Amino acid sequence: MSKPDQLLVDVATLVESGQSNQMSLTVVTSGAVITGRLAPEAVWRQRVSEVLTDSARLGEFSAIFTATTPQEGPPTHLHFHVARILQGTVGIPETGGMYRVSIADVSAWTVGDFSYSDH
Repeated sequence: MSKPDQLLVDVATLVESGQSNQMSLTVVTSGAVITGRLAPEAVWRQRVSEVLTDSARLGEFSAIFTATTPQEGPPTHLHFHVARILQGTVGIPETGGMYRVSIADVSAWTVGDFSYSDH
């Protein structure tokens, strides 16, 4: 979207306010379909930092996710946790991942997450 959808910005703003991390959303961005729950950016960054800290090879990157300060103004990104990229009948990764998506790059969205079948 050349101009971000204000309704989507409003959803992201409410999530960022810390009201809930239970908002399920599915977005289409650059041809990919991502489905999952939104989290406030600070919570998302903390979780990514924890995962990196636990990694023998990637631990040195963990600090950059907790070192930044919150931005002023409306959110510019959606922060998905327990999310999957849908590809055919498969959700990748199976256990859910952490994705950061620019709101400006979302071409379509819907409330709720899509189920998938791995059969």
